[in-house]
Amino acid sequence: MADGSAIDTKSAAGGEGAVRAAGLDHVVLRVASLERAIDFYAKVLGCHVERTLEKPKLVQLRAGASLIDLVPAAAPTPPGAGNMDHFAVRVEAYDPEEVKASLRRLGIDPGEVRERYGAEGYGPSIYITDPDGNTLELKGPATRGL
Repeated sequence: MADGSAIDTKSAAGGEGAVRAAGLDHVVLRVASLERAIDFYAKVLGCHVERTLEKPKLVQLRAGASLIDLVPAAAPTPPGAGNMDHFAVRVEAYDPEEVKASLRRLGIDPGEVRERYGAEGYGPSIYITDPDGNTLELKGPATRGL
C-alpha cells in the first residue's frame, strides 16, 4: 500500500479469527544498554519509566496507552538481527477457556493462562508463536490495577 492511501479499518479487520485484537498492549525489546534505551525513548518519544523490576531485570516505559518493555540482551545483538522478545495484543471478549479452545481448533498450542502485567495492569494472558517463530502474548483485560 502506498503512503498517503486511505485505510478502511472496518474492512481491513474483517477476518474471522480465534480472537479479536483490541489494540497493542506492549512490546518487549532486548537491549544492550538499559540506560541508553531509556534515554532514547524518553528523548525521541517522550516515554517515561513506569515500573522497574530487578528479577527478572525489566524496565517498563509508558507509551500512551501501551508499554515498551526493555530487558537486557544476554549477548550483543548485531544490527538487524532481531531484538524483539515478544509483543502483546489486547484481546476483546477474553474468555481464557474459549480463547484456548479456538486456538486449538486452529492447530495452535495455547500454552498456560497466567496473570501478567500489561498496559492496563495485571490480567490473564497466553503466549503463542506465529509461523515465523515470533512470540505473541494474547492479553485479557486487567483484573487488578497498575
